[in-house]
Amino acid sequence: MFNNSAKYSQMIKNEALRLGFMACGISKAEFLEEEAPRLENWLNNNHHGEMSYMANHFDKRLDPRLLVDGAKSVVSLTLNYFTDEKQSDINVPKISKYAYGTDYHTVIKEKLKELLVFINDNIGEVAGRCFVDSAPVMDKVWAQKSGLGWRGKNSNLISKDAGSFFFLAELIIDLDLEYDQPFVADHCGTCTRCIDACPTDAIMAPYVVDGSKCISYLTIELKNEIPTEFKGKMENWMFGCDICQDVCPWNRFATPHTEPAFTPALELLKLNKTELIEMTDEVFNQVFKGSAVKRTKFAGLKRNIDFLKEY
Repeated sequence: MFNNSAKYSQMIKNEALRLGFMACGISKAEFLEEEAPRLENWLNNNHHGEMSYMANHFDKRLDPRLLVDGAKSVVSLTLNYFTDEKQSDINVPKISKYAYGTDYHTVIKEKLKELLVFINDNIGEVAGRCFVDSAPVMDKVWAQKSGLGWRGKNSNLISKDAGSFFFLAELIIDLDLEYDQPFVADHCGTCTRCIDACPTDAIMAPYVVDGSKCISYLTIELKNEIPTEFKGKMENWMFGCDICQDVCPWNRFATPHTEPAFTPALELLKLNKTELIEMTDEVFNQVFKGSAVKRTKFAGLKRNIDFLKEY
C-alpha cells in the first residue's frame, strides 16, 4: 500500500502541475488540535468583524472528515496570480492584483474538478470535494502542513520560492496517500515590514490579524458603511489591498503568472479616476464582467469610491 500511496501522490502532483498549479502538497486529513484554541480566541476577540460565517461550522473548520465522509487526505494547491501589470492612472482608486482577471473561484474550481476526474480515471473511484475559499476549510493551515510554506506575520502563507501572491485551494479525498512533511521553519525573522506598513493597524501583533480592520475586509466583506475611524487610512484602495504583500521581502521572488484567465482586461487597467467616480451600473457590469470585483456589487464599489473621494 505504501508503494501505491507514493505512486498515487506523485501522479496527483504531476497532474496538478500540468493543470497550471504552482505547487502541490499532501497532508493527512485529521483534527487540527493546535488550531482549535487559536481559532476560538480569534473569534472571541471579534477579529472576524461582520464575517459571521467564520464562526459557523466550527467543528467542520477543524476536521475535514466532517466535510468529506471517510476523508484520508488533504491535497493543497497553490496558483500564482502575481502580475507586473498596473492600473494606468496613478491616482485612480486601486484594485488588488488578484482581481485583475477572471474570478479565481471559477478558474480554480474548474482545475480542481479536472484533477478529481484525473484521479478517478487513473487511480480508481475516489470520493472527494473541491474547495476554493468558499467553505469552512483552514487553507493556510493545510498548506503549511503539506509543506508549501509558512504563515508570515501578516498571516499569509509565504513560499521561499515564490513569495505570497498565490491562491490556495484544496481537494479533500478518501484516498490514502504519501504525506509531505509540514513546513516548520519561520523565515520572517526579525522583519516587521508588513506590520509597519499596514495603514489601519490590522496586523495587531506578529501573526495576529484583526480582520475587521483590514482594508480588504472593509472594501469587500463589510456590508455596512465604512467606519469613520478609517478616514484617510485606506491608501486609495477601493477593492482589496496588497500593501502587506508588496512590502514583503520574499515577494522579490514572485514571478508573473502564466494563467490566461488572469490576464487583466484593458478596460479595467485604463480606467481613470473620473471614469470610476462617474461609473454607472451598466459600465460596472461591462468592465468587471466575470471579475471577483463583482462580489462588492455596484453599490458596494461606489460606497468604497465615495469614501475615498471624500479624503
